Amino acid sequence: MTSITHHTIRANGIRQHYLEAGSGPPVVLLHGFPETSYAWRYQIPPLSRQYRVIAPDLRGYGETDKPVSGYDKRTMAQDLVALLDALGIDRIALVGHDRGARVATRFAKDHPGRLDRLVVMDNVPTRIVARSMNAQVARAYWFFLFHLVPDLPEALIAGREDIWLRHFFSDWCFNPHAISGADFDAYVAAYKAPGAVRGAMADYRANQEDTAQDLVDADVKISCPVLSLWGADFGAVGKTFDMAAVWAEMASDLRTAAIPRCGHLPHEEQPEEVNQLLLDFLAGWEK
Repeated sequence: MTSITHHTIRANGIRQHYLEAGSGPPVVLLHGFPETSYAWRYQIPPLSRQYRVIAPDLRGYGETDKPVSGYDKRTMAQDLVALLDALGIDRIALVGHDRGARVATRFAKDHPGRLDRLVVMDNVPTRIVARSMNAQVARAYWFFLFHLVPDLPEALIAGREDIWLRHFFSDWCFNPHAISGADFDAYVAAYKAPGAVRGAMADYRANQEDTAQDLVDADVKISCPVLSLWGADFGAVGKTFDMAAVWAEMASDLRTAAIPRCGHLPHEEQPEEVNQLLLDFLAGWEK
């Protein structure tokens, strides 16, 4: 039985909450929206048999602090650097989904010496979404635009967190009931916490600053090995973008995998297939 422990630590000026299990070479898991570190419940047990697994709640999410600023991905990557420093960890293998993949990508470019290999799940980099914006993309990424509006999303979502989250989990999963019962309730509880919706909105409201950061080093490819995987059936990613081409633009040492019968949450929708892909890709990672 895997023992998953909860921890909090003050790093980069905020109180960060993270899950930890196992021992060995460190593997960090960064969740996306609309999730928290709870998203990795299917990955932590098998990975922790060989690795020291650390799954933080990102700034603004879960049990981590939700300050009013600092949601650009450079600062959020620095959150991870500070966490690693506090834990005495130098190099990691890094797995990021969705928003967490954006943080992970910025970490890879800003701190390449601290990264051995990188996994990005169901993510189109922000600058490529912006570059590709047209009517079709805008329909798929409507929430990018809605979440940018100051204050209004928070006002409309307050007290209706379950309706808001139910839309995303049903619409974004191949099986609309994939996230249900106690799992759905756990996410609703997380987003009912004071500041939680505002924190998630702040993450999206940093898109313009994130794009500006990404344009500066757009020609610099990630040099470590990269695995990009995505749900083959998600309209906003695999069905809208040529994901192999997108990530070939981002990384020089690339593997790709499209997961069938899967939407935006591969790690929750098809955990066994994702876990095997992760274990195969992580093989050989030694600190």
